[in-house]
Amino acid sequence: MLGGIFALLSAITFGFNNASVRRGVLTGSVLQALAITVPFGVPIFLVVIVLFGDVSNIFGLPIRTLILLSLAGVIHFVFGRYCNYRSTKAIGGNLSGAWKQSSMIFALLLAAIFLDDYFTPLKVLGIALIVFGAMMTSAQVAKNKAKAKAKAGKKNPSTQMEQEPATQAFEPNYAEGYLFAILSAFAYGLSPVLIRSGLAGLDMAMSVVGGLISYTAAAVVVGLILLLPGQWRHVRSIEKTSVKWFSLAAVLVGMSQMFRYIALSMAPVSVVTPIQSTSALFRVLFGWILNKEYEVFGAWVMGGAVVSMLGVLSLVVSLEVVQQFLPLSDTVVKILSSRWP
Repeated sequence: MLGGIFALLSAITFGFNNASVRRGVLTGSVLQALAITVPFGVPIFLVVIVLFGDVSNIFGLPIRTLILLSLAGVIHFVFGRYCNYRSTKAIGGNLSGAWKQSSMIFALLLAAIFLDDYFTPLKVLGIALIVFGAMMTSAQVAKNKAKAKAKAGKKNPSTQMEQEPATQAFEPNYAEGYLFAILSAFAYGLSPVLIRSGLAGLDMAMSVVGGLISYTAAAVVVGLILLLPGQWRHVRSIEKTSVKWFSLAAVLVGMSQMFRYIALSMAPVSVVTPIQSTSALFRVLFGWILNKEYEVFGAWVMGGAVVSMLGVLSLVVSLEVVQQFLPLSDTVVKILSSRWP
């Protein structure tokens, strides 16, 4: 159950991070956000290791572990994010979002194949509830955005007329958009499997060291990208407002990834990944706190939050705990005890 709690903390801080990044990109770019948030994760993990652990532990890790954790960092923090933004640019967030949600399916399938993970009826129920809750929330957010846009258009007809040609000129590139959305989902689904495999047999303190390795590998790749002509000059042109929000996002996402690595060192991917998917709900919540003028909550959002939290409970609770509160027949206990594959 402790692994599930850390996974939930990861989802909460990641949701806060998303809201902060959204505020920052109002005046900054995606590259500027990556240039701050990815490298900033290195000192965050390093400070925690120095204060509560032993940085020399990194030199005692097997080569296989170093390779797996480095691959996880590059795949998740660099490749996954690149495909995410590429798909959003090609077909928009609404069209690509449903495809990127399949990252959880990739993670669970890969964990079952390579990590001898397993499914239970309670896990399947939890996954279904979390997915349904996220769908409810997404439906409400899309509805609210459409209403806000229509309302803004009525208030300023001239602006609406100016924006119509650009909207009509947008032609979604479905082949590119769906391709990179699936690649993004695969990257986000593969990384926890690599992390779990790399952290196998290591304690919680070593999981933080694992996070440092992944972040360092990703930061090196981002640094190489900034060496390309014009990229460093672009990053240096960032406005102070964006620096503030991206710096906050860097701290939050560093904490989120730390909780994620700890969770994966204590619980299977089939538990951690679905719980982390609730970050979509926390993203909406913190978006309302930081950007009230852009978000409006409704019954679908609140219902989605409740349903998803029930899903989290179903994932982290054990059958023994359920039996303490519910009188289950022997037949039901036998069904709930089944595992596959």
